[in-house]
Order: sequence, then C-alpha cells, then structure tokens
Amino acid sequence: MGTELIAPEERREGIDTPAVVAVAEEGGHNLGADPFPAVTEIRVYLSIVIPAYNEEKRLLATLARIHDYMSRRDFSFEIVVVDDGSKDDTVGVVERFSEERRGVRLLRNEENRGKGHSVQHGVLESRGRDVLFSDADLSTPIEECDRLLPYISSGQYDIAIGSRALPESNLEVRQPFYREWMGRMFNKVVQRLAVPGISDTQCGFKAFRGEVARRLFRLQKVEGFAFDVELLFLARKYGYTIREVPVRWINSPDSRVNAVRDSSRMLRELVTLRWNDWRGLYEET
Repeated sequence: MGTELIAPEERREGIDTPAVVAVAEEGGHNLGADPFPAVTEIRVYLSIVIPAYNEEKRLLATLARIHDYMSRRDFSFEIVVVDDGSKDDTVGVVERFSEERRGVRLLRNEENRGKGHSVQHGVLESRGRDVLFSDADLSTPIEECDRLLPYISSGQYDIAIGSRALPESNLEVRQPFYREWMGRMFNKVVQRLAVPGISDTQCGFKAFRGEVARRLFRLQKVEGFAFDVELLFLARKYGYTIREVPVRWINSPDSRVNAVRDSSRMLRELVTLRWNDWRGLYEET
C-alpha cells in the first residue's frame, strides 16, 4: 500500500459549498428497531464522531481542541459525542460544552454496548458529507485529519485510515512492548482472515465519504473493538477504495483496552465476522 501524501488545501472542491446529504432525523435512532431511519436534508461538510465511556476527566480538553481547530477551517462541521452508558459526568461535560459552543451534539446509548456500537450510533446519526471518527483521548491528534481528508475530498478514495505501522508514521509515545507485540500478532490473523494488505486496522482515526460510512455502518454487526476490521472487510466486499495514511500517534496511559480480555474477544469477533459473511448477513435487503 502506497504512502504518498496529498498536501491539504484550505479550499477544496465541494468544501466551501457543502453538499446536501440525507441523514437520520434528530431525536434518536433505534438501531435495533429500524436500521434505515427517516431522513431529512441538512447542510454540513464534516461530522466528527467521538465514542465516550467514563471520559469526564479528559473529554473537555478533547472537545475544546477539536472545536478550536475546526473553527479555523473554512467548512462547516459538527462534533457528535456518543455516551456509552457512562457512570461518571461524561454527559454533563458534553451538555455544558454544547451550551457554550455551536455544532456539538450528544447521543446516548441506554446502556454500555461497546465502542463499535457507539461509533455506529454516531455515524448513523451524522449529517456530514464526510465522516471522521476519533478516539476520545486524541491519541491521533485532530490535526492529522489534514492528512486523511484530502484523499476523500479529491475523490481518489472512499475511505482513508490512520496508520501507526507505515515507515512514515510518527509514534511519539509508543505502547508498552507487550501491547505492540500483541497488536502485531492480531494483525497477522486479520491479514489472513479478513483484510490482507492493511498494516494497521485498529488505529482509531478513520475518515469516510458520508454515504459510504452510513452504508457500511448499517451493515455492521460487531459491537466490540474488532468493528474496525469488520468495516474494512465490508468496504472491500462492496468494492470501496481504502487509503492507509501514516499519522502522528501518542499512546495514552489511560487506554481502556485490556490486553488479555479484549484481545481474546477480538479474535472471537473475527471468527464471527467470517461466520456472518458465510451466512449472508452482510447482504443488503
């Protein structure tokens, strides 16, 4: 997979005059009852989806950094925070921030469902012509979106994903050695079972053309950490183009991933992914 970068441009075709897109109506989307919600026409260029579970300590700084950065851009945006049944004041942090800043929305899962479900919830409620999802800890700084978005806006690719595994990637603070080793082993399994040729499926920084994102997330079944692999598998299945892009990355010591428990769960989810495909569960009706 090549790594040539396109220089970001402040004025790109379609950005200063955002397209009209069809999106879920505000007021909540019951994923279990109706995977194809009623739609309305909204004008916004970029939706930034952030899953959050017990993030009261770092979420305010994350929201301020994203909002400040995006406010200096010349296109419209929204920040969609999805609370995954937090027990702390995550909801309060978002509500207070949204009272002071425009373009911030809060969605809530009724109970803790997992990162995959939370991102799915946010994407299916998103209004953007393009969609980016990012981890709440900003391990990949929001400024790195300038590396991903040009591939989408230029029409060259349908999906651009941040990667920590390319030669040009900049890992300022690395994970502990055992996490890196387990990540490499997991990727070897991913390459064999699901998406060969992609060196890092798990970096939590991915951009999609909005219509592509909403189509793929409607088909998503995996609610845990392996949902990234499922999405890339579906993208390949339906013929979408993917660009892996080297990014700057700073490991967070407060990572919510349990190296043993979550690794075994992710392996089970990979097997489930292949089983779902064999049973035809990814076919559109």
